[in-house]
Amino acid sequence: MAVLGLLITGYLVWTAGSGSASAFCTADGGCDAIQRSGWSTLLGVPMALWGFGLYALVALVSLSRKASPLLRWQRQWRLVLLGLAISVYLTGVGKLVLDAFCAGCLASLAVLVAMFAWLQLRRPAAAPGQAWGRWWAVQAVPVLLVVAILHVHQSGLLHQRPESRRAEALAQHLSAYGATFYGASWCVECSRQKRVFGHAADRLPYVECAPGGRNAPMTSACVAAGVTVFPTWVIDGIEHNGVMEPRQLAVLTRFDWDRGGAAE
Repeated sequence: MAVLGLLITGYLVWTAGSGSASAFCTADGGCDAIQRSGWSTLLGVPMALWGFGLYALVALVSLSRKASPLLRWQRQWRLVLLGLAISVYLTGVGKLVLDAFCAGCLASLAVLVAMFAWLQLRRPAAAPGQAWGRWWAVQAVPVLLVVAILHVHQSGLLHQRPESRRAEALAQHLSAYGATFYGASWCVECSRQKRVFGHAADRLPYVECAPGGRNAPMTSACVAAGVTVFPTWVIDGIEHNGVMEPRQLAVLTRFDWDRGGAAE
């Protein structure tokens, strides 16, 4: 089963590196949204490559004959538990944050579930029994801690810019100027645009185009504006697609950058 996992994650690494569309995925579908999101990489390395490494470790442990059967099983079990927890977490993120699923990711999750069930059934007779409380403390807590650290890192909580007077002044100026920032709840780049402003993002002239999710119809305001790409800024009747830096927005709306940050 580890070999099957290697094939799946290896294919996902190839599609990520080549920019090719994954099989069973439509253009601009869930796979594309996940592949382009910040959740698809960790420390600059594709998540699929991390998964490939985990499957490779499980395979190496399986082939090792230096360790006892019990030690070999314990190592496999811990690795698969870690991979399963991260895979479940990323699947949840895909649905709740991006409103998308990746067929290859779900296939890898299915392999991990099967591997975990198989390891449970093949538990060596020599394996010591443990009470549930000790099991959670020794096995589950470290895994949950890893997932928590992953969430803090991937969600950008550590990279959130503090609110500044300039960002606050610029956000208020954009609203007064008549600029409009169109975005969608599932749009990763829209979240990145908001993070650029830190806590002042709440003051941006933001219009939510897809409150019902990726597959729901857009709001009438966004349809009327002809918005097709997120994020989209409309300034003086001209569309600007993609994440805009504060200085760019300041120039386009004639905001006094130096005066805006004078109080900082």
